[in-house]
Amino acid sequence: MRTFRQTHKRVFSGPQLRYTYVKMNDRLPPLTALRAFDAAARHMSFAKAAEELNVTPAALSFQIKSLEEHLGQPLFRRLNRAVELTEAGKTLAPGAAEGFEALTAAWRATRRLQDNTTLTVTAGPGLTAKWLAPRLYEFARAHPEIDLRFSATLRMLDFVRDDVDVAIRFGYGTDEGLYVLPVPPEWVTPVMSPELAERYTTPESLMEAPLIFDESIDFLDPPCDWPAWFRTQGIKFTPTHGSHFSQADHAIDAAVAGAGVALGRRGMAITDLHAGRLVAPFKTAIETKAHFRFLCAPGTENRPQIAAFRDWFVAEIEKTAYVSEAFEIIPVEDIPPP
Repeated sequence: MRTFRQTHKRVFSGPQLRYTYVKMNDRLPPLTALRAFDAAARHMSFAKAAEELNVTPAALSFQIKSLEEHLGQPLFRRLNRAVELTEAGKTLAPGAAEGFEALTAAWRATRRLQDNTTLTVTAGPGLTAKWLAPRLYEFARAHPEIDLRFSATLRMLDFVRDDVDVAIRFGYGTDEGLYVLPVPPEWVTPVMSPELAERYTTPESLMEAPLIFDESIDFLDPPCDWPAWFRTQGIKFTPTHGSHFSQADHAIDAAVAGAGVALGRRGMAITDLHAGRLVAPFKTAIETKAHFRFLCAPGTENRPQIAAFRDWFVAEIEKTAYVSEAFEIIPVEDIPPP
């Protein structure tokens, strides 16, 4: 019995000690020390890191030294007027940065759950200028309790990281993992000022008209361009001259000003068509395979401010649905090839 107890003790004492050792080394250091390291690694400067964290350089240096003592090896090489990461520092830096980014995103998302009065929407500059901005008065009047914030950009923003509630996007996106509300199909058709419409009364006459090119839809495949529209009229014509705009709203504004005839997208032209500033005399439109979508993070679609904006968005689209009903809309894939 005595031998058995001694053997039992020897067998387990080693692994227990090793387990305790690993456990102590795996214990995370204080968050303030990791934060100091993350800032110093990003700036490669203790002084700039201290300025970011609003502490003195001495306090930041102390935090990093305590972290190195906790780890048991240096994270920085201190040079005369600079610092550089050691191998251990290079290993730790990416994970520390990602960890604080995730923590910040989670904190923002948690705080926003309590905020039912602020709504941040991102949409392209063209849609913001030509569709959203002219209508926002009605939403603001109906929902004075909601503070709207707009980010007019084509850059893909992250709902959590960028504090965005709603995104309205145009394209071919699959939008996996998001709440998606499709909107009516997007189409293009020639639009012009009423004055120009008196001069160019037939599709054939457009071959002599000053044409406007919207380069923001050059990515569409199959193309929804002037040659494609002319083919819907049985006309083989590839225009080579005209005004080119990289932004859809600029192309529409030029058409409103009488500078030419634009191949206007529904979402960009419909406000001016509804108001009579533009006319679309030829009732043939090309339906694109790309489309607008109303997007938000899953599970947030019924938050009061998002639901209110979604319902308003759908209602505003319905107000001008009659414009589309007047057209023969041809899917782009049904147009004969060149």
